[in-house]
Amino acid sequence: MNNYVEQIIIVGGGTAGWLSAGLLAAEFKKNNSPIKVALIESPDVSTIGVGEGTWPSMRVTLRTIGISETDLVRECFASFKQGSKFVGWRTGAPNDFYYHPFSMPVGNSLRDSVAMWKTFFPHKRYDEITNIQSRICEEGLAPKQLSTPEYAGVLNYGYHLDAGKFAELLKSHCINNLGVTYIRDHVIAINSSDNGDVASLNTQHHGAISGDLFIDCSGTHCLLIGEHFNIPFIDARAYSMNDRALAVQVPYATADAPVASATIATAHTTGWTWDIGLSSRRGIGYVYSSSHASDEQAGDSLVAYLRQTIDESAIRSLNFRTLSIKPGYREKFWHRNCVAVGMAAGFIEPLEASALALVELSVSMIRDELPQSAVAMDIVARRFNQVFTYRWQRIIEFLKLHYVLSERRDSEYWQDAVNPAAIPDGLKELLELWRRRIPYERDLLHTEEIFPAASYLYVLYGMGFSTELSTKGSALSELEKSKLLFDDDYKKFDRYAVAVTSTRKLLSSIMQSGLKKSN
Repeated sequence: MNNYVEQIIIVGGGTAGWLSAGLLAAEFKKNNSPIKVALIESPDVSTIGVGEGTWPSMRVTLRTIGISETDLVRECFASFKQGSKFVGWRTGAPNDFYYHPFSMPVGNSLRDSVAMWKTFFPHKRYDEITNIQSRICEEGLAPKQLSTPEYAGVLNYGYHLDAGKFAELLKSHCINNLGVTYIRDHVIAINSSDNGDVASLNTQHHGAISGDLFIDCSGTHCLLIGEHFNIPFIDARAYSMNDRALAVQVPYATADAPVASATIATAHTTGWTWDIGLSSRRGIGYVYSSSHASDEQAGDSLVAYLRQTIDESAIRSLNFRTLSIKPGYREKFWHRNCVAVGMAAGFIEPLEASALALVELSVSMIRDELPQSAVAMDIVARRFNQVFTYRWQRIIEFLKLHYVLSERRDSEYWQDAVNPAAIPDGLKELLELWRRRIPYERDLLHTEEIFPAASYLYVLYGMGFSTELSTKGSALSELEKSKLLFDDDYKKFDRYAVAVTSTRKLLSSIMQSGLKKSN
């Protein structure tokens, strides 16, 4: 049977474009498929480069593509991300923080983990009791040892990395090892076939580039799905009011400074800061609402945060970038023979680093359901749109969850953030349910959930959410079994702390010796 799709054209480079190329080309190479992948990248368009945090899924992605984890650490100054630490989101008090770690809570079930925590340890944080990863992060320890094989971990982890260097690593690997055709040129026109599909792209120096499936990774330019097909944009500002960001790259004071292995998200009066530790520097930014703070006020807030760790002379030497955020997503992501991936599909504040995860999920579905006929193309497109519309809606709800439970009322920003009118209906319903019983896995019934139920628990109870403990809940014997699991997990910390080193020391060792190759 002839392939209906024989040539895939990706428009746009950056992390989204080259991840798309890598995942597809690696699959075709493994299966000796004749399908070809080409990527057209404008020489004048720079990448946004704010996606410096990944989920653990990136380990599977990179292993699939064939990139060495040692090369990732060395060439992209990557470090290990074990979750996120949220500071000041509940009350703004000095000791107000909680973790959303990547490892699952201990216990016979999520429901039992909550009941055990509330029964035996009500005055401690949920994440602290049900998972040692929070303590590991607080101590600055790594999620693995130097002898641990590549992409394996004692604890679950993703990465912090330099987005620009990551795109270059992917680009080099795709061209040199996976056979991706690279075209460095401007797209100056889009040619349609009689049925309305994209037939080819006119480039400035390489003529017309024909293809069967086109992947739009052109970022906010949205060259194909937006400018050509005019697919409407669904504005999400009603639920996500942050529309600006100020970003800066900050050097460490010393070469052996500690490297945080969690993204630190700190709440402020008109927004929040991200603080991401790479091996070579920190990536720091202030996300805010232009309705509540001017660019100058946001800059003052970011500088005040920087002053906590670096001196005035160092601050004066930094280069600050202002970024616009238009929260929302396309009404359709796949239209005719064109699919939008990355920022061409949509964007929202980077509170839980979902941007790169959506790229991975999008390309995985394209790869797994690559259509073999025009009829199949239409069916796959409908399925793809249903799945990713649902995923975007759940991302918006989950990010909103971080705000609506806050007790902060110290500014107009926080008063608006907790406004019930700005809570999506689906989230309202779940919160009402969870006030009356402990959440569990079946509350999230869709097979395409993007955040697991455990993630909701970490945020809910990190923010002080109150759930009534039913007398029909877990039996005491079950709670005691969960407590035994907790006791065993808690003892692991002491053994773990002796066995592993700091994140900084592990990264230095990888730079020198590399990680053990996986089988």
